[in-house]
Amino acid sequence: MDVVSIDPRTGETVEVVAQETTTAEVDRLVAAALQAAPALDGMGRAGRAGLLRALADALEARRDDVVAVADRETGLGPTRLNGELTRTTYQLRLFAEVLEEGSYLEATIDHAGQTPMGPRPDLRRMLVPIGPVAVFGASNFPLAFSVPGGDTASALAAGSPVVVKAHGSHPATSQLVFELMAEACRAAGAPEGTLGLVHGLQAGADLVAHPAIRAVGFTGSVNGGKALLAIIEQRPDPIPFFGELSSLNPVVVTPDAAAERGAQIGTELVGSFTLGAGQFCTKPGLAFVPTGPEGDAVLDAMAEAVRAAAPQVLLNEGIAGSFGRISSGLADLPGVETVAQGSSAEGPGFQATPLLLTTSAAELPHEVTEECFGPVSVVARYDDEKSLFSALELMPSSLTATILRGQGETDLPLAVSQELRTRAGRIVYDAYPTGVAVSWAQHHGGPWPSTNSQHTSVGTSAIRRFLRPVTWQGAPAEVLPEELTDDFQGIPRRVDGTLQTARG
Repeated sequence: MDVVSIDPRTGETVEVVAQETTTAEVDRLVAAALQAAPALDGMGRAGRAGLLRALADALEARRDDVVAVADRETGLGPTRLNGELTRTTYQLRLFAEVLEEGSYLEATIDHAGQTPMGPRPDLRRMLVPIGPVAVFGASNFPLAFSVPGGDTASALAAGSPVVVKAHGSHPATSQLVFELMAEACRAAGAPEGTLGLVHGLQAGADLVAHPAIRAVGFTGSVNGGKALLAIIEQRPDPIPFFGELSSLNPVVVTPDAAAERGAQIGTELVGSFTLGAGQFCTKPGLAFVPTGPEGDAVLDAMAEAVRAAAPQVLLNEGIAGSFGRISSGLADLPGVETVAQGSSAEGPGFQATPLLLTTSAAELPHEVTEECFGPVSVVARYDDEKSLFSALELMPSSLTATILRGQGETDLPLAVSQELRTRAGRIVYDAYPTGVAVSWAQHHGGPWPSTNSQHTSVGTSAIRRFLRPVTWQGAPAEVLPEELTDDFQGIPRRVDGTLQTARG
């Protein structure tokens, strides 16, 4: 079956990109990845660091072409996509630094000796590649969470070959960047099979079911994640599934913050929930705003910004249909009122009208606590701290939770932080959750349904997903990885319980 590329601005098919990948071809690609695994690991940390930098350079060299194709397929615009490509190449280069620094290996040596429990053998432990990894591209980030994205970068850094299932919203972008990266892999001396690409839903299912695949990285809907988990459960050997799935990302505006800068907060909140047409996994879908004049200033500014908003292009027909159905359902709920709408979406393609709704925190409908992908947000008005905290207890777990405070305010923000910390992987203060910095300290994950694991998909510790621990007991020096030999000093290690820093 044809894999077609559609322009979301018009809804028209532009080109046939490829044919859906057959089961036999999936098997061939995964077999090649399995064969490549020892050689990719054998490149060592320095070799893989060079590979990652070569991949970043290859994408940068074709920046204009990549951005043009991605814009035509997603409607996200050159400014956003240039920024996303910069982020993508940055995270590839950051993982090269992770490899060179080396602490990710968790290298640990306990020499043989006496302990309070008796004699201890020589034990040496570190993390090793998990094996071939399946990565599923996300619809809303055609670069940073797709073929060259963080899952791919962290898996390759770990030494695990990757087979990517291209997302149907941007197959031409996926194919282009894959070809650039495959050529860069060859030029950098990586083994054939280091990176593969498949198209089509059945190919994705075949990929997850393949016995040589050792882990799956996925960014998408809860239903999509559950479908892949069902396949994994049918395997003779269930494997790790790292899914980023759904997130409401609640925001709490304190009375002091509303009094100090209510209009500013309102304008900024709309900017956040309409960014990228509301198709960020960190979009603030529900904001708690106090009743009274100060809170009215927040809501009025939000309403003014929404009324001035133009129609926004969504990524594909399915997202557009879901947005229309779910947002209309929210607006029709008892106790929910429509505050403002943007300009009507009357043109061709997959367009959406920005929408602002309001309700009472004391009588919060369950439906407004569920994610609606697209440019809509709900403001829940609370009368006092009791009604606020009663509503916060109803919040599902999210990737983020945000607290907007007054100058010098501590007590209420602290109490809100303590309440939301159990429900979020990142707590944001006096800023907005959209946008996820790639860094050593970043965590992009949270309790179910935001993710199904304790790991992050953004930041340097994302590499941990695609590694597993091995201990060598009583091993001769010649069989040890160099990082576990006595005289090696190139990375941080814990030796006989003492943390040792790297030496040049």
